[in-house]
Amino acid sequence: MRDIETTRLILHAIDESETRRICARAPGPTDKWAADYPSAGDLAAVGAFLRATEQDGEQRPFGYYQISGVDDGLAIGGVGFKGTPHGESVEVGYGLAPSARGHGYAAEALMALLVLAANHGVATVLADTTDDNGASQRTLGRAGFTLVGADADLQLYKIRLAEPRPDLPACQSEILKRTPRRPGRLSRTLIAAVLSGGGSPACWSRRARPLVLGGCKHKECQP
Repeated sequence: MRDIETTRLILHAIDESETRRICARAPGPTDKWAADYPSAGDLAAVGAFLRATEQDGEQRPFGYYQISGVDDGLAIGGVGFKGTPHGESVEVGYGLAPSARGHGYAAEALMALLVLAANHGVATVLADTTDDNGASQRTLGRAGFTLVGADADLQLYKIRLAEPRPDLPACQSEILKRTPRRPGRLSRTLIAAVLSGGGSPACWSRRARPLVLGGCKHKECQP
């Protein structure tokens, strides 16, 4: 799978060999990790991904995505799915190394993951966090999630993704593909359009036009 690039981050879908290196905390010659990566949360998430892969086979695109910075390429955390979808719903999780927290990276990565989910037929995304984790609660809020309930010491969140609309150009469902100008990069304009389901489609947004799939033939979608 190709990487997903946002304004500041690269989301890389790890394979089984990368998973084993992370679990062993043994970077390979080409791995670039922050000094405090992987964290305990990363190890738990990657371990769950490895067990699911061994038991059920290939999980991607509903796997674990290593988060790295665009500028320095250092791995600073991860975001991913807690298994493949059940019907049209899927659960997500995320975490950052302590040195990378406080900059909005988790929300940025999470919103990119929501776009990926929407483009693979997911209608509802679920997440949870502990009662005392205010930072995680704020991350979910910034990414568009709504608090829907509580269970023991957990707060439960949900977001409903935009419904497919057959009256729109096919390029709306292609916004994750590469463009000549900024390969694989997602703008907040595109993300918001997919998640909201309201207003003009992303490919008709004047601000978004330069970032939309270059191969689209709709005149409205041309830069």
